[in-house]
Amino acid sequence: MNSRDPSIMKPGSVDASMPDVQGSIDHRSQPIQRVGVRGLRYPMMWQSGGIAVPSVAVWNLFVALPAEQKGTHMSRFVALLESRARDMSLEALVPLHHEMLGLLQADTGRIELAFPLFITKTAPVSGVQSLLDYDLSLSVDGGPQAPLVTLKIVVPVTSLCPCSKTISDYGAHNQRSHITVELRMQTGQTVDVKALIERLEQQASSELYGLLKRVDEKHVTERAYDNPKFVEDLVRDVAAAVRGVEGVESFVVEGENFESIHNHSAYARIDG
Repeated sequence: MNSRDPSIMKPGSVDASMPDVQGSIDHRSQPIQRVGVRGLRYPMMWQSGGIAVPSVAVWNLFVALPAEQKGTHMSRFVALLESRARDMSLEALVPLHHEMLGLLQADTGRIELAFPLFITKTAPVSGVQSLLDYDLSLSVDGGPQAPLVTLKIVVPVTSLCPCSKTISDYGAHNQRSHITVELRMQTGQTVDVKALIERLEQQASSELYGLLKRVDEKHVTERAYDNPKFVEDLVRDVAAAVRGVEGVESFVVEGENFESIHNHSAYARIDG
């Protein structure tokens, strides 16, 4: 990190005559498409749907560097997070990206962050509450005009095999599954992440909970049995649900069943 970066030093704390090595001229005629910081872990409050949820995000921040400039000012990326990243939302990412480009005097750049989102869930019968975690990752890429915004969510669910239910005299094999949805958002559009997760969970044989009593376990087991789905059914139903989300320009839906009777997964994908 450049400890002599004038953009984050207090006035009068350094001699103004100290050289800015990063800003000097480079003569190798090699532009760099991405340069910045990677794997920066930072606490934040994620704002969505009128609620604030604490989490810890891993950030990657990059800008393009022209051929004639020797280096970028690495400390400015950290200074940007210090000033803006404590309270974060999908709506705040594009302004953050725009500010990064101005701070680094760059034409294009990319911001990536990934974090676990913890949501309080209520058991279906007993009403006991517990937290369940979902993996979110977001990115903003491009120049200051209409940068590309993507949102990726991994939602754990239960799936029960229709074939197993049909051919078995009793029981049916079921397994934990992952629904992965990557959304490309239209310019200026956003989405309620919690509501989207609930919409995706409704497409599975059953949703998951962190804590269940016996009456709840009976309920979710029977719900899955009454709602069997192949991985093909899962991705088709999720794709149909995603198409109804306002502000989505395109999407990728993936389903993976971690099979309980095989040592491999069943997988399906739809691009829309």
